Amino acid sequence: MLRYTLLRVLGAIPTLLLVIALAFLMVHAAPGGPFDDERALPADVAANIERAYHLDEALPKQFVRYLSGLVRGDLGPSYRYRDYTVSELIGTSFPLSMRLGALAMALAITVGVGAGTFAALKQGSYLDRWVMAFSMTGISIPVFVFAPVLVLLFAVKLQWLPAGWTGTAGASRLVLPVITLALPQIAYIARLTRASMIDVLGRDFIRTARAQGLSTLTVVRLHAFKPAMLPVLSYMGPAIAAILTGSVVVEEIFGIPGLGQFFVRGALNRDYTLVLGIVVFYATLIIFLNLIVDVLYGAIDPRVRHR
Repeated sequence: MLRYTLLRVLGAIPTLLLVIALAFLMVHAAPGGPFDDERALPADVAANIERAYHLDEALPKQFVRYLSGLVRGDLGPSYRYRDYTVSELIGTSFPLSMRLGALAMALAITVGVGAGTFAALKQGSYLDRWVMAFSMTGISIPVFVFAPVLVLLFAVKLQWLPAGWTGTAGASRLVLPVITLALPQIAYIARLTRASMIDVLGRDFIRTARAQGLSTLTVVRLHAFKPAMLPVLSYMGPAIAAILTGSVVVEEIFGIPGLGQFFVRGALNRDYTLVLGIVVFYATLIIFLNLIVDVLYGAIDPRVRHR
């Protein structure tokens, strides 16, 4: 198991380096610069600023300098939030994004696995058809369409929940953003669970368990649930990535002061270091979470690590 984990860690390093290189090149290829305002700066002032931030150096030298800072854990200063470093901005905003994503993931797993299991046990019934219809709807409609619809229904029409983050307090302001983030993942997980559970329930060892007189609930709980969850566990990596990237849009829509808002504003302001720092942070987090999923999958299914 240790060898399997080490191989996964070593395989993640080139992926992270490739992400950093591509993000660095794409950010610097964007037109304009971080200090381009409506009023043009004098040439000597602009030259002094670029020299202070090493923007006058060749691109390969800038990339090497950035990598050396990353090795030390330094993501650099923000060009727009000049009293803060990128690490400080991430440290203050990420806990809120993490809370939002964790709640959405917990809701997606709970509802998706439950709905998919019941749909598999009631295959061909009205419940099964409703679950599949909801799943197709959730997969087809993006979060930036779901969010305004939920706000219009629950905040404007029914006035049950606040429409945004500002001006409200308490857990109620988390409800709409969490549901918006969780809905597409509920749909995917429900479909995966249903398909996997139907496949497992048709296998020989399940028929043997039923022949021993065990109830359906006991068969599912003791024999079918664990193997049926393997595809769902494999999907956890992409699901977490989808929730993290989706939170960028959701935080902007609901006015949540999380990491997504800083990413959008950094891109609009051409804040190179802030955008790069958030991309690197997200990439590292996603690779780490995928690594955890791979290790858990190998722990549950020995065939994976032996292969």
